[in-house]
Amino acid sequence: GLDKVMEGAYRAGHFEGVATIVETLLRLVAPDRAYFGEKDYQQLQIIKKVVADKQLDVTICPCPIVREPNGLAMSSRNERLPKRLRDEAKLIFEVLQTAKIQFGTESADKVIKWVHETFRKYADFKLEYFTIAHAETLKPVIRKRKNQKYRAFIAVYVQDVRLIDNLALN
Repeated sequence: GLDKVMEGAYRAGHFEGVATIVETLLRLVAPDRAYFGEKDYQQLQIIKKVVADKQLDVTICPCPIVREPNGLAMSSRNERLPKRLRDEAKLIFEVLQTAKIQFGTESADKVIKWVHETFRKYADFKLEYFTIAHAETLKPVIRKRKNQKYRAFIAVYVQDVRLIDNLALN
């Protein structure tokens, strides 16, 4: 399941390869801890599952997303953005922040609809997906429940540059 949603739906087989490579590396190096960034949150969850399923003796340590001063999640892909669009790409994080606020009072469906409507207003931005999911299972939220952790996930093309980001909602 973890590899079939979001990124997995658009990049078939990608996470199988990642899981195999990371498992092999962890077995060869045998570290006490391994650090993975939350920017690729889905990958992080898949790696945690591989470690648990294969009973590897390593602690997976999540690292927070590092952001540009304007809020854009740092990525080597940011360098491919024209200067004007690199600044405008802050819209992605601004939308995530607003979605977080809205999710406090609105249903996931309403927030998702708002995000789609927002990106339709910008010619240089093409929303590939936006979803609100359970932080551990990555299953889309149907109904909010107390004591559950949720996260918003987004993939956007800024002209021809594909950017991903995510944000904890609670």
